[in-house]
Amino acid sequence: MVAEHTPCTLHHSVLPPELACRLYYTLLYASRDWQRTKWWLADRIVESSHSSFFYRRGTTGADSEPESDMTEAAQYWYNGRPTEAPPVFPPAMEEACQIVERVVNAEMRKRRRFPLEWGGYPVDENGESLLWRANVAASNCYAGAKESVGFHSDQLTYLGPYPTIASLSLGVSRIFRLREVVPLDERDKRAARTYNIPLRHNSLIIMHASTQEVYKHAVPPQNSIDIFRPSFPPPPSLTDDKEVLAKLHEASNARINVTFRFYRPDFHSSKTPRCKCGVPCILRPDMKNRYEELPATNPGPQMNTTGGSTSSTSKPESSARKKTMVAKYWWTCYAGAQNDGKGCGLWRVMDVKAEGRGPFVGDVTSMENQA
Repeated sequence: MVAEHTPCTLHHSVLPPELACRLYYTLLYASRDWQRTKWWLADRIVESSHSSFFYRRGTTGADSEPESDMTEAAQYWYNGRPTEAPPVFPPAMEEACQIVERVVNAEMRKRRRFPLEWGGYPVDENGESLLWRANVAASNCYAGAKESVGFHSDQLTYLGPYPTIASLSLGVSRIFRLREVVPLDERDKRAARTYNIPLRHNSLIIMHASTQEVYKHAVPPQNSIDIFRPSFPPPPSLTDDKEVLAKLHEASNARINVTFRFYRPDFHSSKTPRCKCGVPCILRPDMKNRYEELPATNPGPQMNTTGGSTSSTSKPESSARKKTMVAKYWWTCYAGAQNDGKGCGLWRVMDVKAEGRGPFVGDVTSMENQA
């Protein structure tokens, strides 16, 4: 049902049960030190109701990122707040990530790509193109039914246009809400569509390319939730404190969410424009001005124009062509999030050629003609 109506796919029981519980315990234990994000909004400081943390993948070779670059990425995640360099994936997260990567790549091979998606993918040991790999993970803890996050689309500063994000849910089942941003020229014709998707323990929702350009998502507060009872005990290696281990094994009202992401090399922090405040800008899509998708310019598996796979397990969202293409992305000042709400107001359209972005999947020139 999810793939019929949205550019997302939902996968249940994605990890081996023991690994799902082990990762849940690992992050629930670690979440005691996670922080709530704070930022300025309308002349006052607001604080998120849930806690978050940022991890980087401990890779080597061409895929590795300098520690300073990941520090800036973590600061972006914490709304510009100074922070230490993020730690590497704990072993259970790395083990889970390898499984998630296989699922994501299998799904992406069924789908038609968007022109501005990353096209510099390597080849794996089997000779197949590795379309997506995770190099960072943002983790969230929602402790109780009232901890939530409002509607938003993820900033594309390091993800680049048309990213794929794999979101793993562990613990209590919560609602994941998607709401379409209706283009300006269609607002008098129809209302926004909203979808409520229950995310249960050990489920993976993949937000495929165009999700961040077309939809905003949220985890709303709920009046009640079912208690989660882990089916495996916590690993003794977590702590020597037996009381803590016993408490971890108790029924819980917490949901742990891990969003695996690929930070693109062509959107490395060294290439992020600075505003007049001297801080990195953020990248956002022009969600309100979209147009119909262009005909495919790259060979390979085809996908319908709405983002739904043409495989037997998912159907097109609609036979009508939908506006999934964004004409413009812009860089904008983000200093106001931490600088007493004051920024310089910089706003600049992204120019992928002048900024040296790419390689891309498709023909960027044909897109420019639509802008």
